[in-house]
Amino acid sequence: MSDLLERLRGRGWRMTAQRRVVAEVLDGEHVHLTADEVHSRAVAKLPEISRATVYNTLGELVSLGEVLEVATDKRAKRYDPNAHRPHHHLVCARCGAIRDVHPTGNPLADLPATERFGFTVSDVEVTYRGVCPNCASA
Repeated sequence: MSDLLERLRGRGWRMTAQRRVVAEVLDGEHVHLTADEVHSRAVAKLPEISRATVYNTLGELVSLGEVLEVATDKRAKRYDPNAHRPHHHLVCARCGAIRDVHPTGNPLADLPATERFGFTVSDVEVTYRGVCPNCASA
């Protein structure tokens, strides 16, 4: 059983066939699928699943805090099941591939008080951009 499925079952989330398939599609490391990609993969497992069901399920998972909605550029939002381990993203500027990264240090502490403009900062998101090996060799 996937980590996401285990977390959802632990919360007592009603596990319909459609919800189970969406959670299975999102299982794995470095998963950052668009809603359309989730739907396409879900249909391969459960042909009768509708696009609306996939979108609604993704919305529920985001609301529950079990999946992150990631927008790293002007492309479609992506869904990241790695919601419980703090991380940043490494994004390919050409193909849009996304990898989770876990750099050491505390980026929140790296922002000097003089640059906080009176804000009480509670969170930070860092996106590293570059070119992935596949695009670099093409």
